[in-house]
Amino acid sequence: MRKTAITGAAILALSLMLSACSGAATDTSSSEPAAPEASQSQSQTEEVTRTGTFEGAGDKSVAGTVTVSDSEIVLSGYSSDEGPDLHVYLTNGNDEDAVAAGMLIDSVVFDEASQTFTFDAMDVSGYDTIVIYCDKVKAIFGSALLS
Repeated sequence: MRKTAITGAAILALSLMLSACSGAATDTSSSEPAAPEASQSQSQTEEVTRTGTFEGAGDKSVAGTVTVSDSEIVLSGYSSDEGPDLHVYLTNGNDEDAVAAGMLIDSVVFDEASQTFTFDAMDVSGYDTIVIYCDKVKAIFGSALLS
């Protein structure tokens, strides 16, 4: 009979220790520091967007607005003079040197009012201008300063 009492006491002690461990794990997972981490990761994934309004260059006409984020460029109300090889560039300025040092995004259709160019997320904050450029004749058709 004494053997049964010791075994019962050991089981009770073991049960109390295990439930104390599981209670501590539950308390740790619901602690307050987890909330700031979640909000920090949300703020890190928020994309900053900048916009600009197109102006023609020289005797060329370009109109509409542009919105730039880390994953896309969106043209709205866009139109331009027709060109044989028009492209969108991210640049720092609106001259030939800026285009040469800039980043080619894609070809653009001169008469399509809404166009979206998507790309893998990248830091575009180093660029301040969107340029519509004709690669074939090496001519700037227009640009939009981003703000």
